[in-house]
Amino acid sequence: MQQAAFVSSAPAVPPSGWVRRFTPVLPPGLCLDLACGGGRHTQWLLAQGRPVLALDRDPAALHALQQLGAETMLHDLESGPDGVHWPFGEHTFDSVIVCNYLHRPLFPHLLASLKEGGLLVYETFSDGNAQFGRPSNPDFLLRTGELLQQMQSNPLVQMQIIAYENGVIETPKAAMVQRICARRTSALTEQDSLCLRTAVL
Repeated sequence: MQQAAFVSSAPAVPPSGWVRRFTPVLPPGLCLDLACGGGRHTQWLLAQGRPVLALDRDPAALHALQQLGAETMLHDLESGPDGVHWPFGEHTFDSVIVCNYLHRPLFPHLLASLKEGGLLVYETFSDGNAQFGRPSNPDFLLRTGELLQQMQSNPLVQMQIIAYENGVIETPKAAMVQRICARRTSALTEQDSLCLRTAVL
């Protein structure tokens, strides 16, 4: 896979400050930019010399990112019979970035897709964003504290919270967001998971 040492054209929207903040501590290796949209974070990571797999359902956006050296995957994550079509099976990534995208059934798959020691950097809109415009549909807004709760959505995966914020941002436009950086610390066996669930009950 060819890597780009620089990006020839800057994206219309700059990369998230949250993503920029944690880029220096992303583990070496492949980063999954999930639902990458126009590719602002893929471009940012490529410019830092990092390999990226950009996934989206928009072929035009992916074609442009291919020209910059990104590996790409055309895929609709919500196309499965239960509203989820996770394409990676047991394949894992060194890091995963998700920005301005929320599909709740994906969270257990996201956590399982991280290698041990891998980082998840996630940022999207939350309750209260309607005052600033779209999205305002609750289906696309995290509930208070939900991002923290979702870090426990896969009983076979343990996540260590590195940083978490819930509040208003001003750039690139005013919005109410939740954002988290979390590290996968270890994988639990099925027996461990059963013991944990029994203890909770």
